[in-house]
Amino acid sequence: MQIQTIRKPESVLPSGCNPDCPACRHRAMTQVESIAQKQGWLASVLDAWKEVLLPVQHVDESAIWNYRDKVLMSVRYCDGWHAGVIRRDELIPIPGCPVHTERVRRAVELLLPLFPSPNNFPLVFWVQSGAQLVLVLKSRLMPPLDWMTGEITRQLTEIGVDGLWIHLHPSAGRKVFGKGGWNLVWGKEVSVSPDGLLYGPAAFQQLIPRLYKESVREASQYLCPDKDSAVIDLYCGVGASLKGWIDAGAAVIGVEVSGDAVKLALLNAPGAIVLRGSCTQRLPQLISWADNLADKKRLLYLNPPRTGLEEEVVRWIFSIYKPVRIAYMSCSAGTMQRDLNQLIAHGYCVERLIPFDFFPQTHHVECLALIKLVS
Repeated sequence: MQIQTIRKPESVLPSGCNPDCPACRHRAMTQVESIAQKQGWLASVLDAWKEVLLPVQHVDESAIWNYRDKVLMSVRYCDGWHAGVIRRDELIPIPGCPVHTERVRRAVELLLPLFPSPNNFPLVFWVQSGAQLVLVLKSRLMPPLDWMTGEITRQLTEIGVDGLWIHLHPSAGRKVFGKGGWNLVWGKEVSVSPDGLLYGPAAFQQLIPRLYKESVREASQYLCPDKDSAVIDLYCGVGASLKGWIDAGAAVIGVEVSGDAVKLALLNAPGAIVLRGSCTQRLPQLISWADNLADKKRLLYLNPPRTGLEEEVVRWIFSIYKPVRIAYMSCSAGTMQRDLNQLIAHGYCVERLIPFDFFPQTHHVECLALIKLVS
């Protein structure tokens, strides 16, 4: 494994930005250019519904840097530890990445020089979720932690880190986390987001909370959940959206594959039922739950991974559950197009598409589809 050195930038980039880093494809664009590219790309992929495609919702230009508080970096040793991204088996160091928050940058600056050599500390990944920091080691054995002094933990607290974990994962590689091997070596197991939600070291969080809250607000205004509603929330994470449906008085059930996320969702949205497992696995329970609430208006909120909805889930939506309204947040326009085509073929129509720029400086864009049953 080689460590690639920083070359002189060919264009003006913010301080700390490695021009060789492949992560931020839009960093040489203005915000106007980036948003226009994302808008045009969505219009081409979702061409069938471009008439209902709204402008990309985004933050002010002043907020497109220093926003990424959830990061995954590869870590390699070459005359010292370096954290960054892999390109063609080379590590591109990004220690002062201007897209990362100050908390992330300061934690990297503090800890990397302290770690022992890879013989005693086989570190492969740095994972940070807000105030929770995970060091993933390719090992079954806990390493010596002599470097973790009282002064270091004091500085971590000052930086804004609540918990430091060592995750032992002997086969770490394509998969960052294994099933076991979690060791909290300092601090608290969970942290509290600015919105008051509990989250853990492996929790998914949208990177720009203000925009995420706006997306949930749009979904809520469209679904109009109330005491006469039943809301099924698939891929519900730690329960940020569940809490909104509960607060509106609706009967709520969610599904999430992560056991830790399920535990936190139950705390963040008391009153909701949360099932652990894949959505396909939990269809029988969802069918039974909805049948017991046959007198309520059926609503559906979806926030799947990049792969989109499972085929069985799509069939369940249009043939069994038949919600009157659906809010579908997608991080992949391609799989969203596939899923929307199936829903439209079975009596649904897309009323609005609202894109959100959750990842400034990158080519990624997410899109909320608002869908209703028409036949």
